[in-house]
Amino acid sequence: MNYKIGQKVTGTVTGIQPYGAFVKLDEDTQGLIHISELKSGVVKNLSDELSVGQKVSAIVLDIDQYSQKISLSVRQVPLMSLAYTPIIKNNNVKRRFWTNYHLDFGFEPIALAMPGWMAEASKRLHLDDQQKGEKTK
Repeated sequence: MNYKIGQKVTGTVTGIQPYGAFVKLDEDTQGLIHISELKSGVVKNLSDELSVGQKVSAIVLDIDQYSQKISLSVRQVPLMSLAYTPIIKNNNVKRRFWTNYHLDFGFEPIALAMPGWMAEASKRLHLDDQQKGEKTK
């Protein structure tokens, strides 16, 4: 993928949905402009602002390295003209993964931790029962 976060890109609107507009950047790449990133303020109907086939300039907000999805923003394009330069050093870009495949979560670690959680909950319940008994005496 030849795109970087903060890069200004130009593309063609290929589809409009209630939540955003899809933009074709090149033959292999498509991005999404979320309705909140179209302009400042409230956008009630995206079709009033954009139309299929329209050329748009946008800024790359995020690239999901796992799914290769690109988030775009039109409302931040004027900020780029104000000598805004994103801080990207040696491609040390924070990568976001929308799945937890890279974390040590899952059923096995939960199954291993469950006995400890149950023992702790049981102690708390037992202590609560003792404290209630002391209050009634």
